[in-house]
Amino acid sequence: MPDVVVDALRYPVGKFARPAAPLAPADVAANLDALAELPAALREAVQGLGDAQLDTPYREGGWTLRQVVHHLADSHGHMAARVRFALTEVEPPIRAYDEGAWAALDDARTASVEPSLRILEGTHARLVALLRAQPPAAFARTFLHPENGVQRLDVVTALYAWHGRHHLAHVTGTRQRHGW
Repeated sequence: MPDVVVDALRYPVGKFARPAAPLAPADVAANLDALAELPAALREAVQGLGDAQLDTPYREGGWTLRQVVHHLADSHGHMAARVRFALTEVEPPIRAYDEGAWAALDDARTASVEPSLRILEGTHARLVALLRAQPPAAFARTFLHPENGVQRLDVVTALYAWHGRHHLAHVTGTRQRHGW
């Protein structure tokens, strides 16, 4: 498969373009809207898929749709914790995790997606409510990622809004390519 096709399947909404900080309040609000909308959009995207379909990789060598759903719950749960640390501590160091290893665990490979959809719904409901209640200055708060350095909350909201669109497109694109 040509590299261009692989890249289009791997990054269906394009690679994340880190915006320059500080983000305008309108941009932060748009990112929070995207985070608020993700759980319902993901639930709709997997609606009616059977086990065989959920166990289909979104690209050759990629995760299955099931693993994508579980990854979103894991990843966005980490985001919620990181935001809380940043809001309550001064530039706290956070812990990274091996996404691929987590996606290879038995539950990510075989469990129903329903628990992860519920986790994502609850996590996003609380996270978006928390962030919408913050004054603009709070989005300049930071945490220290061991691999990516200092991360500002306004940029983190942009990253996770993109991340949600990115993985949602894996699911919707796979459905479209297979005619599901």
